[in-house]
Parts: sequence; structure tokens; C-alpha cells
Amino acid sequence: MDSDPDPAPASAAGPRDVPDLPDLPDLRDLTRDALRELVAGLGEPAYRGEQIFRWIWRRGARCFDEMTTLPKTLRERLGDVARISSPTIVRVDTSADGTRKMLLALDDGLCVEAVLIPSGERLTLCISSQVGCALACSFCATGTMGLTRQMRAGEIVSQILAAQELLLGPEEGRCADPHRRPVTSIVMMGMGEPLHNYDAVLAALGVLTDDMAFGYAPARITVSTVGLIPQMLALGEAIPVRLAVSLHAGDAETRRRLMPIDRRYPMADVLAACRRFPLKTRERITFEYTLLRGVNDREADAENLAAALDGLRCKVNLLAFNEYDGAPYERPDDEAVAAFAERLRARGVEAFVRTTRGRDIAAACGQLAARPDGAREPDASAASSV
Repeated sequence: MDSDPDPAPASAAGPRDVPDLPDLPDLRDLTRDALRELVAGLGEPAYRGEQIFRWIWRRGARCFDEMTTLPKTLRERLGDVARISSPTIVRVDTSADGTRKMLLALDDGLCVEAVLIPSGERLTLCISSQVGCALACSFCATGTMGLTRQMRAGEIVSQILAAQELLLGPEEGRCADPHRRPVTSIVMMGMGEPLHNYDAVLAALGVLTDDMAFGYAPARITVSTVGLIPQMLALGEAIPVRLAVSLHAGDAETRRRLMPIDRRYPMADVLAACRRFPLKTRERITFEYTLLRGVNDREADAENLAAALDGLRCKVNLLAFNEYDGAPYERPDDEAVAAFAERLRARGVEAFVRTTRGRDIAAACGQLAARPDGAREPDASAASSV
């Protein structure tokens, strides 16, 4: 893969005392094949690796003693050569619209956020892929954090187990039976740039779509990116998940002001790569566009965007900017958002206005910036904690 973007400075926010962790592999980071190899190296039949895989993801096992279908001797040996991590729910904030934001502590004490978004019979889980973000988009609170570290594959997937336990209770939630699984779709739009953590994200997608784990259809999973071109094209060849590209401007000059990554992967190159991205029949690329008052919400911006997207199989999701402390932009009013959408539609671009969810608890798009010390408390008048 292409080398990483230059990281922004790491955030100072984080645990003061990092716990000492055993220098052992985390079984949740291992693929099914890797688990088969692990147990084979211990002199056990390879199918034991698949049993362990099911225990980890279908049953949510947190320790080896829970894996009662394994011989006791194997469970004891596993305890000597491996570990199982599990994120801890530190806080849950509930929005007036039913959105719930989880603050999750990872095994080194660092925190990330994941968001549950209900919509009719659907329930979407927005998950994180990095602790912080290196890309410093100027309209995103996560970008102000800098990148602290990459999340491991097991940490990415474990956000779903945490959500299931929250929704169903500790016992019921520790089962990925599709008939009891409450989360209907996954979006990698939380903290971080997923394709900046490509290898771990690809491994996580493998678990999410594995029938021995969660068995999600790739069409139920959306991966968002600012347009890291080599990784984006590699993802398209590796697994047919849905792609969402953060565009946020109709011209290169404006995008470069908003998104520093445009200096490395210019808008024209990103759109050219989108034209090469493999799509199935009836599939489209989604372009995400955050409207900023007086910056990218004018009639000329809509004209430029429509021209840039001409001929692409796509749709545009429009979202009014969600404010956060210290943000340099303002949110446009609903009339301006609706007018922008109508201008795009008049020029043949399929455009949708996304309903902002969880804004009152800082859970909306662009607002995630986990603080382990709880410094970013939601507005108590508009949210409740459980």
C-alpha cells in the first residue's frame, strides 16, 4: 500500500496511566486462517481454530474458560500464548432523537466513540477505525485531535459486540446469531480515516462478512474515505462494500482549503479514481458534502459540483455543518441546504439531504472527539446518560 499521509500532532488527551499489557497476540486480531495456524502450532487439529473464532465473535467470549467446547488443556495453553481484549463502555449518551453515543475504552486506556443511529426498522452502527485522525479536515472535530494510534482489527470489530451488549444486555448481546442481531448496517464513518488504517480495516471487514462471525452482506457495510486513491482502488478489488467519498467542495481550490489531503490526492485525481472504482449493476458511489455557510453552499458551488460529477454513477449526500467548540465555520439554514439540493437535482445530480442525528450529544457527523476525561459533555438539557 501507499505510505501513510503525514500525521497531524497527536492529541494530548488520553490516559495518564497506561496499563501494562502482556506482550501476547490478541485473538480478536487474528483471522480464521491465523487461528487455525496458531492451534496447529500447539499440536491441536486445525478445526479448533474455527471453534475459537466462533467463540470470539458469535458468543463474544472474553476469556478462555468460557470456551467450554475446547479441551481444558488447550484453554490453559492458550492462556500462555495469547490474550483476548474487549473494549469497555465508559459512558452512553442518549439524544432526544434516539441516537446513542458510546464512549469506549480500549485495553490501553485510550478511548474512541461509536454511534447507534435508529431509523424505522433499521439500526446503523457508526464505528471508528483510529484513535484520532491525522488528516485534519478543517470542519471536523476529530481532525483537531491528531492521530494517537491506529486501531487494531479486533478493536474495530469489537465495537459491534459492545453495541449488542448495550442493546440486548450482557448475556443476550454476546451472540451474533443473525436472527438476534439488532444492528442492521455498519458505516465506517466514526473517528479516523479508515483507509489510512487499510490492513486492519480490511481484516475487520473480513470478520464482519464471515458467516462464522457476523455474516453481514458487503452491501450492508459502507466505508468512508477522503480519497486515499491507492487504498480506495485496492478496497474495490478486495471486497464489494459500499464506498462513500468525502468531497465537500465543487472545485479544487475550495477543497484544498478545507481538506489538506487534497494537496497529495487532488480532487481531479480522486474523481478519476472513482470512475475506475468497480461497481456492480445499480450500485453508485456516495459523495459526502458538508455545507458550510458562505464557503461551499453558494449557487456557483452547486454548479461546479454538478460539472465535476458529470457522467459518474453517484449520489450526493448533503449535510449541514455540525458545530463544535472552536469551529471556524457556521451552519447554513435549512432553506440554503434545500436550495443547494434543488440546484444539483436541476442539473441531473441525485442529491439527498441527510437528517442530522445526535447533534445535541456531539454524536453527529464531524463532532466525534472522544475525551477519556469526559471533557466533552453533551448539553444536559437535550440529552440523557445511561
